[in-house]
Amino acid sequence: MYKLIIRPFFFLFDPEKIHYFTFSLIKLLCKIPLVSNVFRSFYQINNKKLERTLFGLTFKNPVGLAAGFDKNGVLYNELANFGFGFIEIGTVTPKGQVGNPKKRLFRLKDDEGIINRMGFNNEGLEAAIQKLKKNKGHVIIGGNIGKNTQTLPENYTEDYKECFKGLHPYVDYFVLNVSCPNVESDAKLNDKDYLLELISECQKLNNQQEKQKPILLKIAPDLNNEQLDEIIDLVAETNIDGVIASNTSITRDNLKASKERLQEIGNGGVSGQPIKNQSTKVIKYLADNSNKSFPIIGVGGIHSEKDALDKISAGADLVQIYTGFIYEGPSLVKRINKAILKNL
Repeated sequence: MYKLIIRPFFFLFDPEKIHYFTFSLIKLLCKIPLVSNVFRSFYQINNKKLERTLFGLTFKNPVGLAAGFDKNGVLYNELANFGFGFIEIGTVTPKGQVGNPKKRLFRLKDDEGIINRMGFNNEGLEAAIQKLKKNKGHVIIGGNIGKNTQTLPENYTEDYKECFKGLHPYVDYFVLNVSCPNVESDAKLNDKDYLLELISECQKLNNQQEKQKPILLKIAPDLNNEQLDEIIDLVAETNIDGVIASNTSITRDNLKASKERLQEIGNGGVSGQPIKNQSTKVIKYLADNSNKSFPIIGVGGIHSEKDALDKISAGADLVQIYTGFIYEGPSLVKRINKAILKNL
């Protein structure tokens, strides 16, 4: 039904506008008595064999929703009805910001992909905190944090620390987003020495808390082997809890979309099927060359059960979907979990 009726209708409209329309629709539907129960009965699989325990957290299943979908923590309680094992909100920055000028979100229908240059548009830390205070506890929540666009390089770490301190009581794990191609960040966020400083400062804050929260690093799919070796060394040196591989890509190779269409769209990060193989390759390199010494969350181009199983076979402990959720609909979560059970 989704791919035959709902998606064709949604795809008639501007991607960003329909995104927020969908939010309003799901919010409204879930206010109707018993609708949330119906969603749960359709989409959730509750089976102990799907549980995964990583960095001190027990995930009821290994399929999560990636950051960027529910940036402000508006819909996580309702989205939990669709069977996710965890949901990552954000990217959250200290101050609210509008992000890059519109139009900034584009479908690549023939490629089953998306190009976005949103630019960390979000309502800011305080707004996220207020939304997270309404958490019903149905699903593990990750907090993806970043810096404001206008923040000077010498103050980047302070932005991350502010978000870390503010969100700490309300999220189950943190993700340091240092790899988004759609924000002005110069080369500093990709510099190993700076990442050592950033991770160390966040860990110091973490150790001051009564209960420590896992910290993960989100990396780009465009890193070469030398850069991936640095990530492996970085994880070993800092004992950070894990890596998310990967963010969107700046590569435009082998797309079905015409050069004219891509020129019309302009800059932005590619997600969905076009980056599937590259993100899987990154996961496999990290797993193989670290002797699987740290947890990996695999994301990028998961549109089917096979795509998810390929990520897991490559070395991912958990997987996340985003663009696949848009193209395939909410049944994708259940399909992946059923496939995982079948392959146990």
